[in-house]
Amino acid sequence: MHFSQHFLPLPLFFFCEVFQSSVHLVMTLDMDNVEVFDTGVKGRGLRTTKDLCAGEVVLAEPSFAAVVFDSLSQQVCHSCFRRQANLHRCAQCKFAHYCDRTCQTACWDEHKQECGAIKKNGKAPNENVRLAARVLWRIQKDTGIVSDSQLTSVDQLEDHVADMPADNLKELKIDVHNFLDYCPNTRHGVEYISHIFGIINCNGFTLSDQRGQQGVGVGLFPNLCLVNHDCWPNCAVILNHGNQSALNATFHSKRRVELRALGKIAENEELTVGYVDFLNVSTDRQRALKHQYHFDCTCKSCSKNLKDDLMMAAKETEGNKPSDELVKEVQELSLECLAKVEAARTAGDFHEVVKLCRECLDKQEPVLADTHLYQLRMLSAASEVLSYLKFFSEAAEYSRRMVEGYMKLYHPNNAQLGMATMRAGVTHWHAGLIEVGHGMICKAYAILMITHGPNHSITKDLESMRMQTEMEQRIFKQNECVYHSMREAALQNKSMGMMAEAVSVEDNVKALFHKQ
Repeated sequence: MHFSQHFLPLPLFFFCEVFQSSVHLVMTLDMDNVEVFDTGVKGRGLRTTKDLCAGEVVLAEPSFAAVVFDSLSQQVCHSCFRRQANLHRCAQCKFAHYCDRTCQTACWDEHKQECGAIKKNGKAPNENVRLAARVLWRIQKDTGIVSDSQLTSVDQLEDHVADMPADNLKELKIDVHNFLDYCPNTRHGVEYISHIFGIINCNGFTLSDQRGQQGVGVGLFPNLCLVNHDCWPNCAVILNHGNQSALNATFHSKRRVELRALGKIAENEELTVGYVDFLNVSTDRQRALKHQYHFDCTCKSCSKNLKDDLMMAAKETEGNKPSDELVKEVQELSLECLAKVEAARTAGDFHEVVKLCRECLDKQEPVLADTHLYQLRMLSAASEVLSYLKFFSEAAEYSRRMVEGYMKLYHPNNAQLGMATMRAGVTHWHAGLIEVGHGMICKAYAILMITHGPNHSITKDLESMRMQTEMEQRIFKQNECVYHSMREAALQNKSMGMMAEAVSVEDNVKALFHKQ
């Protein structure tokens, strides 16, 4: 497998989960559910050894090695990879940061040699070099196999160095040179070090923060690297940050990935995940996969160009479609506008983003179908920025249209569909559209229960929102005037007498609304 989110743009996120018991850990680290097999053209792969149900954990695997991104080295714990305020700095190297002494102690085996190297060099190298060093130190210690449940050694993973374009090879040589400065006493030769950098390049896995909102680091998970790609996969990958909060270290657990079934998977069926976002036409997905992972995708979705027609469709009204010339003109305008939107968003000019989105959407709406990629991308940008600016009513309308388009394109249990539906539901909730908001939150909850599981922090938050909106919806149906008055009071952060009067309508109504 050639699996790296490290160099891919968001929003292909992977999420975290905290288990509540060591018993669950033992169960999920059992590899009896899977076996390695020869797929033929794709090389090695993983298949299941029994029938699986939607949401079932197929396998879990701790990281072989992992590091925090350079840009976030002071905002993210180097042990659990949670984004935190007021982290504690390592007193020796003054580079690594931790939540507390518990996290620092848990990470010491990984950090010990790194700490000395950074202290000796006076500064830390980039994340690629730091990860390569951690991998090589661990290979030297454990010979590349750290447990009986590891199905392949790190050395056996594909590096694709021979397939790299000239620019990538130049960067690799620079990394090797910097590594030798960082670890001058290494026993490994340049060829082997280059092999490790190649493995990281096409097998590195992005680690997200605890909310699943941002990539914060990169790690290597050998078993996961055996799972091949499919644009319409039968599994999703979830990142579990582990748990070091228990007083008894026996109950501590390491960060790990989980492979979860998206639906029923039959015994002996190959397990697959998506290396790239499905919301691209097949030729663009194939191009991205070839560039990053060095293989030609021949999955059913790409071979038959499934849903490409929807992703680039023109709007049809009473059997009539706009001319090909008009569609081409609007598509070209959309691409130009998307580039301007991204530039304005990067510059922090959010009012300019809103202006550009409104203008472009006005031109797109009569010409492009509701599943057209360019319109969906514009709707996504508009709803996100309008929500940030607290223009919730307009944001809700755009997010509704976006989710309706996504539902016609994505796998019904796609994690990104679940996250987008959740955000749209919350936006409707903030806009006072409680019935629609509650419905979307329920739909998102059903998806994330499969992709993330019941113990995931996002799923737990969503369950709280689902219960909250359900209670608010009952109030709304019983007395709409009271509901809107209470909502207005909550938005204005005022204490109103009618709050107490409404207790007869619903218990605990004083806690009905969160301050927004």
